[in-house]
Amino acid sequence: MIIRQEAASGWDPTASPTFWINDASRVVMRRFEERLRPLGFGMAYFRVIVTLEAHGMVQQKDLLKVIQVEQPTMAVLLKRMERDRFIARKPDPNDSRAQLIGLTSRARVMLGKAKTEMSNVVEQAMTGISAKDREVMVRALKTVVMNLGGDMGEETGLDGSSRGGTARRTTTNS
Repeated sequence: MIIRQEAASGWDPTASPTFWINDASRVVMRRFEERLRPLGFGMAYFRVIVTLEAHGMVQQKDLLKVIQVEQPTMAVLLKRMERDRFIARKPDPNDSRAQLIGLTSRARVMLGKAKTEMSNVVEQAMTGISAKDREVMVRALKTVVMNLGGDMGEETGLDGSSRGGTARRTTTNS
């Protein structure tokens, strides 16, 4: 049950799309975590694993560019992932001071299972929403992210270059 309370200004947060974006994100992330936990990892691991799946072995500094977390946070995360046997490190043959980080066979197996579980959550969440409305939703949410200066994730490669087209900022008069 949602209790509607308008602030003194008359603004009702529950009438705002951003209220529902936040609420939907919170619920979806909780479901993802519930499904991933039995597989031995959560959403924090997932972004690293998906990046390594796409790009192969990379240095930690390259992961920082894509995932956009602080270096100490990444170091702790990678240490936990190594402990849990999701990643392995090896010396970088091109830089004696650096190590390359890559996925283990365990991570590859678990990633397939994780994608299946997450797909099931997405399908549950999207029940009753047409394919056309899903496309509109994705475009609208990407616009929200761009408008607020956020990262488009899949649009950026490890070298910082754009992939899959140029992101555009669009405005409407509605």
